[in-house]
Amino acid sequence: MDRALGRRFDRPRRRALALTMVVAVLCTEAHGLSAAAAPSHRAGPHDGIIEARTEAVWQWPLPPPRRIARPYVAPVHDYAAGHRGIDIQPLGDDAGGRVVTAPADGVIAFAGRVVDRSVVTIDHGDGLVSTVEPVEPLWPAGTAVRAGEPIAHLSVGGHTTPGNLHLGARRHGRYLNPLALLGDLPRAVLLPLGSAPAAPGAGDLGR
Repeated sequence: MDRALGRRFDRPRRRALALTMVVAVLCTEAHGLSAAAAPSHRAGPHDGIIEARTEAVWQWPLPPPRRIARPYVAPVHDYAAGHRGIDIQPLGDDAGGRVVTAPADGVIAFAGRVVDRSVVTIDHGDGLVSTVEPVEPLWPAGTAVRAGEPIAHLSVGGHTTPGNLHLGARRHGRYLNPLALLGDLPRAVLLPLGSAPAAPGAGDLGR
């Protein structure tokens, strides 16, 4: 009798325990669903662009007003055609002979002539290098410079349209779009079907 009575009293406890376990499982599943619905921080195909945009470590080497005369065009491979940098056109009456400034802190790695134009290359550390051309350097290689400090005068030569400055960027030898480091990378814009997109680099940037 005592054992039978004990089994009868245990049944409500067992049912309560089972109900508690069911509720716990449902809560766990609900939490998992809410976590799955939350924004994910896993790497995506555009994370490199986002990181570069938020990095925004460079200053423009020419003061405003200015415009992008020729945009960056990534080559399909290391030896393919492309435009490995941006051409910046200074605007205004005093555009000629503009002072070119360092885009970031660093050490001048090269200052001299390459074929038909003079070039200044700055090593910014961590594999990041900038190049401006055509310019007349103000300092020799080995000189430490600060962001915004004059490093050269705008000159002519090379493939750049006279009066424009070519700015290039490399990280560990790989070319980058300088606009990403300047924090001025244009965002993609979806246009209605049949709309004609604007010519790349036609607008004024970094004013």
